[in-house]
Amino acid sequence: MISPVTVISPVIVAIDGPAAAGKGTLARRLAEALGLSYLDTGLLYRATGRRVLDQGGNVADPVAATSAASTLTPEDLQRSDLRGPQADAAAAAVAAIPSVRAALLDFQRSFGRATGAVLDGRDIGTVIFPEARLKIFVTASLAERARRRFLELQAKGTPAALDQVEADMRARDAHDAARAAAPLKPADDAVILDTTALDADAAFVQALALAQARLAVPH
Repeated sequence: MISPVTVISPVIVAIDGPAAAGKGTLARRLAEALGLSYLDTGLLYRATGRRVLDQGGNVADPVAATSAASTLTPEDLQRSDLRGPQADAAAAAVAAIPSVRAALLDFQRSFGRATGAVLDGRDIGTVIFPEARLKIFVTASLAERARRRFLELQAKGTPAALDQVEADMRARDAHDAARAAAPLKPADDAVILDTTALDADAAFVQALALAQARLAVPH
């Protein structure tokens, strides 16, 4: 039985890491355990990319991408086509544009500061909430992350080849790490959680233990 955690509100928990490391599943479960709101910030960039593609634009065009980011609606985040190789590539392209990140910055900060939240993404602990009380950088080997994404696509009936999924993921990793605007990297004070050999339950137990240690109200 997991003991409930009483936290001082508002509190921000930043969960960062590369694709398919398990940060989304972990962040959702941690938010529920802590009684906090949850935001998958990657959906903001995926939805922005999709809006540009819908309009026949170039996701690398700062004007088109910034316009799309500035006019996002909550309904955009509910789309069913925000996952997969095309969405991954579009998200990576728009996320590299500083004006897109600036357009989405206030949305993310307002969401978190209202009542506290668990947010997952690639720059939550380094840029969006550098003051977060708990920062976890979730990672896993490239081969394992590719395997997870491949199985996810298979379950959805989306055609995919494992070697291509891995190649796409390797390219996305390199792009995210090298971009000038908020590159993907752990915050200096982040706890590294490697999930290569962990299932979702084991990763959650470790993350919850961190939360209990760092966020619990002292008695």
